Amino acid sequence: MMRIATFNCENLFARYRFRNNFNPREDDGFTINNLAFENYDETAKQITAQAIREVNADVIALQEVESLPVLDRFNLRYLGGLRYKHRVVIDSHDPRGIDVALLSRYPLTSIRSYRHERNAANTASLFSRDCLEVHIDIDGKELTLFVNHFKSMVGGRDATRVKRVEQAQRVAEVISEQWHETGYEGNYIVLGDLNDYPSHDTSLHVLLAHEGLVNVIDRLPKDEQWTHFYAGGNEYRQLDYLLLSSSLANHNPSSPQVMRMGLPYRAERYSGQRFPHVGEDNPKASDHAPLFMDIQLD
Repeated sequence: MMRIATFNCENLFARYRFRNNFNPREDDGFTINNLAFENYDETAKQITAQAIREVNADVIALQEVESLPVLDRFNLRYLGGLRYKHRVVIDSHDPRGIDVALLSRYPLTSIRSYRHERNAANTASLFSRDCLEVHIDIDGKELTLFVNHFKSMVGGRDATRVKRVEQAQRVAEVISEQWHETGYEGNYIVLGDLNDYPSHDTSLHVLLAHEGLVNVIDRLPKDEQWTHFYAGGNEYRQLDYLLLSSSLANHNPSSPQVMRMGLPYRAERYSGQRFPHVGEDNPKASDHAPLFMDIQLD
């Protein structure tokens, strides 16, 4: 049995600063030895780490991570004892510098990036945050993850729909290309922040209706399926997904869980315990809640 999770950890950044008591003008310039970087928003990152610790997943996909050095620093400083020896981030094309990432207690046997792919019109990158394909050795069995962070709805759900549709279609194609011949029998999961919610007009239809994928959050009661709170519209929606292979879902009939202790107090639908120092709006772990599930591989 292993635990798999996904979490949009919201701006896991670091910022460079001059070493304390160093004045570059007085010292005639500086070298790399005079620079250091620290995690951006220290209190918020402590709460983010608490959320990851609370979930205690064996493998956790993250969204909105700046770089591998930042992830390494975050892991070293805040996640000691969780044994995430295997970490990956591949820089992609997002203008904010946010990428998808993975922390794992199990070895990564191969990694494939789709960052080079272009949209159909060849006017932009298809995946601004990548579709990161990672193969993991789980005690001799292989688990394949497709970590995603689709186009956000900033600017309007309808106005941003086209790019998400194209991203979803490409991920669905990858699943079909790799798993159709096996009848979708296999240990694979599409996961991450897909930035749209299930509805009759969702941009994710090709994934949610795919014969080889199961949205396991549907096993929860309707009012417990939300993973994100949007204060602008007072909306509680599912934006984060664990789409298990059909065979993996059949083999694991249990339900996933959503851990909301790091959400800000403005997310009033959740009335449970919060982590220390969580504020009305800030600081917080994220506006997203980690989604996780205990699974046994075929």
